Amino acid sequence: MFDRDFEWSELVRFVTYPGPEATLGVVSGRRRQGKTFLLDGIARATDGFFFAASEATEAESLRQYGVAMARFEGRTVPYRFTHWDEAVEATMHLATARTGPLTVVIDEFPFLAKASPELPSLLQRALGPQGRREGGPVRLLLCGSALSFMGNLLSGTAPLRGRASLELIVPTLDFRLAADFWGITDPRLAMLVNSVVGGTPAYGREFTLGDVPADLDDFGPWILRNILNPGRPLFREARFLLAEEPDLRDTALYHGVLAAIAQGNHTRGGIASFLERKSTDLGHALTVLEDTGMISREPDAFHGKRSAYRINEPILTFYYALMRPEWSDLERPGQAESVWQRSHPTFRSKVIGPHFEQLCRTWTRWYASPDTLGGQRTRVESGTVADTAARASHEVDVAAFGRDEDGRETLLAIGEAKWNETMGFGHVQRLEHIRDLIRARGTVNAPATRLLCFSGAGFTDDLHARAAHDPNIQLVDLERLYKGA
Repeated sequence: MFDRDFEWSELVRFVTYPGPEATLGVVSGRRRQGKTFLLDGIARATDGFFFAASEATEAESLRQYGVAMARFEGRTVPYRFTHWDEAVEATMHLATARTGPLTVVIDEFPFLAKASPELPSLLQRALGPQGRREGGPVRLLLCGSALSFMGNLLSGTAPLRGRASLELIVPTLDFRLAADFWGITDPRLAMLVNSVVGGTPAYGREFTLGDVPADLDDFGPWILRNILNPGRPLFREARFLLAEEPDLRDTALYHGVLAAIAQGNHTRGGIASFLERKSTDLGHALTVLEDTGMISREPDAFHGKRSAYRINEPILTFYYALMRPEWSDLERPGQAESVWQRSHPTFRSKVIGPHFEQLCRTWTRWYASPDTLGGQRTRVESGTVADTAARASHEVDVAAFGRDEDGRETLLAIGEAKWNETMGFGHVQRLEHIRDLIRARGTVNAPATRLLCFSGAGFTDDLHARAAHDPNIQLVDLERLYKGA
């Protein structure tokens, strides 16, 4: 197990609760994050019952469930349930023969609920006062990767709302943990790999069989071996991620929205223009993609009514920006290397560049120290600042906000991120100009806003000299991004 201490401790606390009543826990998270590994581990550690559902009809699922339950109890004859009402009742009595609580895990629960929509209501009744009195101390864990479904399982007027004692989301590994997981010590190589596969644990083990780039020179060959290779699962992973979401029906539209964002269209209007549709036509698609966790909507730091859409899973960005436009060639043997060579500009501008900016915001939000930012941050976003005199607008890659002694929100720092460009004094002057514009507007409190320069290629000597004597200028290279604060 790697870096799942919090999740494991919460599961242990839940399954070892000594109370006599049945309890419910819900575990969710994006696909390939290790949820099944965790739940199988907790079931084994407590000698519990683990059932992995599959996409099947109600009758077939009941047969599979009856066989699994009989096997767990050591019975030679499987249970023959005709309805989930019987199966739920039998499940809640599994613990009656034990002196303590019993762990029961149902993995991929959305498959069962899709075929049997009444199942959550049956569980609600079993977990109600009467069911708790008649059953035993079952510790029921429902797990699923369909984020929209799992998110609604306990919300609003859903039958199971208010019944759960545990609501656990298993996150993807952040960029620092991902580097440790892959065993990559070179921060530049770690950033490149992360821009393609992110922090999904399965991609570092099962999907690549532990194949890690040996060094920077091996990054391109590694891409050819694992990502652009039709014989490897990561080649079609992005397509499968979309196909596996039950709420995505008009797949052509969802593919189009993701392609638009990957090509650099982050606003609703930009996406609509790319697809040659009205922006009002995209509301449902954007909401569904948000609910499934594939994209996120980030507010503009300086304009409350504006927002930017970004893809959460790097493998999706890589696919829609680089692979999808070249799909015909990539499917033909021997063409991957030429596709990769001519796609280098796309990779730099559409994949690694935006990914580097996002990780700079992540570092500022979670790793940068108060000494670096000049205070405790409360939120970190990107945004745009209008320059009316020049009839232009300036993009701010990083904007860190905090609060002053009076509790008013204040702009702690603004920053610019350049992946493949050596940053010099000119970049600081640009940030100073943006800071002056923000102060002149007067809508944001910015009395001591610091300037952050993020670069994957380093900084000029004169900028190093200036920053050494001015704490208001902070230089963040890859080494600091991965190891410093």
